[in-house]
Amino acid sequence: MNDTTGEFAVEAPFTVGARLAEARKAHALDLADIAARTRVPLRHLEAIEAGDIAALPAVPYSVGFVRAFAQIVGLDANALAREFREEMGGGQPERIIPEPFEPADPARVPSRFLVTVAIVVAIVLGGAYALWRSGAFTGSGDEERVASATPAQGLPEPTPPPASIAPPAPTPSSGPVVLTALEPVWLRVSDGGTRLIEKQLNVGETWEVPATAADPRILTGRPQALRVTVGSAVIPPLGAPERTIRDVSLKADALLARLNPPTASAAPAPAAALPGDPAPVLPNPAPINP
Repeated sequence: MNDTTGEFAVEAPFTVGARLAEARKAHALDLADIAARTRVPLRHLEAIEAGDIAALPAVPYSVGFVRAFAQIVGLDANALAREFREEMGGGQPERIIPEPFEPADPARVPSRFLVTVAIVVAIVLGGAYALWRSGAFTGSGDEERVASATPAQGLPEPTPPPASIAPPAPTPSSGPVVLTALEPVWLRVSDGGTRLIEKQLNVGETWEVPATAADPRILTGRPQALRVTVGSAVIPPLGAPERTIRDVSLKADALLARLNPPTASAAPAPAAALPGDPAPVLPNPAPINP
């Protein structure tokens, strides 16, 4: 009690949260005002004032909330932040005492002799397994190799087809003519005097030739950048790389003809003379003047 006034002296709040609450009330501010200015959640501000440490997040975040709170109400932010860190038990970092290294018990470590014996046994077992797989013990390996190398008795060997006869080329199924851009490429496709398309196709973009086109023809400077298909058949490039092609037909039959280009037929060999045929008549040589 104060002897001069006869009134009890009011002690200053002890905790950081209590001092912050007193300063806030002195400025006639609500916790909602502090939350709006500091962007700190209202529940965390309430826990700071109440001293509810368990309801607060980690020490660095909580200390930051206290510092922002103190700046709004005009208190020493750094001093309150240090005190609040101590209240949360984060004043000194926890000291980690390393555990002493305990060497292994020599009695539990296998001896060098046992290790050597284990290695030798593993090598012997591996070699025996390799010999068994090769058939050295049963002889089955040689019999299998001979059986696979010689044809079975009683079965005729297959006769290979003549080399001169080639199997007929498969006829591709017809379908829509589709152009697919493998690289960015500009093209123009016309049907008579009508331009069906004139643009740049990006990678992966496709364009299908209309089925009503009578004689579509393409103009492009990069034929290697286009993938041309007729149904499921992939057509070879329409021209040499980086060479402009003009008026190349995009009709399905013309494109399918590129799959089997016509080859020059060989001239027939002269027939051999048969016995009894008359000898060929040769022209009389010109007389030689003496």
